[in-house]
Amino acid sequence: MSATTLDEQAPPAAPPAPAAVRPRHSRRGRPGPGRPVPYGWAIGPVLLLVLWAAGSGLGLFDVRSLPAPWTIATTAGDLVDSGKLQSHLGTSAQRALLGLLFGVAAGLVLALVSGLSRVGEAVIDGPVQIKRSIPSLALIPLLILWFGIGETMKVVTIALGVLVPVYIHTHNGLRTIDSRYAELAETVRLGRFAFVRHVVLPGALPGFLLGMRFAVTSAWLALVVVEQVNATSGIGYMMELARTYGQTDVIIVGLVVYGLLGLASDALVRLVERRALSWRRTLAG
Repeated sequence: MSATTLDEQAPPAAPPAPAAVRPRHSRRGRPGPGRPVPYGWAIGPVLLLVLWAAGSGLGLFDVRSLPAPWTIATTAGDLVDSGKLQSHLGTSAQRALLGLLFGVAAGLVLALVSGLSRVGEAVIDGPVQIKRSIPSLALIPLLILWFGIGETMKVVTIALGVLVPVYIHTHNGLRTIDSRYAELAETVRLGRFAFVRHVVLPGALPGFLLGMRFAVTSAWLALVVVEQVNATSGIGYMMELARTYGQTDVIIVGLVVYGLLGLASDALVRLVERRALSWRRTLAG
């Protein structure tokens, strides 16, 4: 057989193996909000302060309606030197803390009972939703008749404002737990107490912490209202007294204090949330 015939019968040569294709990384990186900005929580307030100072310096704001930031700082310094600001702040913080503790405890217990029992949900969820639609300000006349105008009424008002967001978000966290976890718990024959401890509570923790962020804000909002109802101390009382005498700078000092308290308490809850939920992989990082 000739060489030509052998060449014709030989199978064609296999094509060269393609080079390994490497994934091309996008220059834009992973979709999402990006890396955390250092001290990002302070950028917005600082920018607002800069705009306020610029407007005051350029004469865009009437100093009788909105004093300049340096005027507010001077007034705050005078209140600190006289001890009035610390005294009022201590009273307000005590009221808010007591209302927050009672409201969180009540909201958490109600959410657990309602979230783990259909009968409990039928009994509890309706009244909580009714309270959700009634603002705390509308309840004050009734609470005054029940508890008087003392500290009890103020703490109860704050607690009622805190209870609703804690209940709503914790209850939602309980009801959105993946059913596969319940099946796994049944497979390994976890008891009811162990099921609540190892499955229910960790699963509801994200919802509870989200509710806490709304709860701390609700506590300060309710505090603003109750401290202007026959109070003799507190930041709200200080602001109401300043309104009587036309002291706009003192009113703004009170508003700044409320705002800083709300910002600090929210930052604290977010810090706890990041630490407690470090196992989650989310876009927030």
